[in-house]
Amino acid sequence: MTIKLIAGLGNPGNEYAHSRHNMGLDVLQMIADKYSISLRSDSKYHGEIGRGFIEGQEVRLVFPTTYMNRSGDCIGPLACFFKIKTDEILVIHDELDLPPGVAKYKLGGGHGGHNGLKSIIASLGNSQNFHRLRIGIGKPVTREEMINFVLGRPPKSEADLISQAKDAALASIEVLFTQNIAKATNQMNSFKASTK
Repeated sequence: MTIKLIAGLGNPGNEYAHSRHNMGLDVLQMIADKYSISLRSDSKYHGEIGRGFIEGQEVRLVFPTTYMNRSGDCIGPLACFFKIKTDEILVIHDELDLPPGVAKYKLGGGHGGHNGLKSIIASLGNSQNFHRLRIGIGKPVTREEMINFVLGRPPKSEADLISQAKDAALASIEVLFTQNIAKATNQMNSFKASTK
């Protein structure tokens, strides 16, 4: 199994930069920086797309610029055109069900109410069989706070934990490409953020 497309989810625009909902994009940009892959706007696919190499393997990086709930408008057509199978896709996204400071790999499963995942699943012919790298952001106290919570930036105490998890996620990408996803998953699962 080889990952050929890595998508980082988020919303475009400075007002959403580094918000909880943009954690996937943050990690994607870290990957792009580490492996010197430039992301360029591609209006045909409604996203910023880069092509390069991670540990000697060719890969495409993509940030859908359609806003979160239409992420599939970018990823589905791109995967179809380049004949990338569903299980060759890794989607990096924020995860309410994991606390700040935790990140986990997962293969398949539902969308769990995440509109970006819901759109991607639909765009891939209702296939859920893609890999996810979930960056924990925790949950608000009430459902009414949800929109402001995900679109807001975490306070410093949470941001420090999330930053450590993002660094660990970046390190796990090297393991994923030099070894395999099982080793990357094990490394990620044993990671513990430190509260300073």
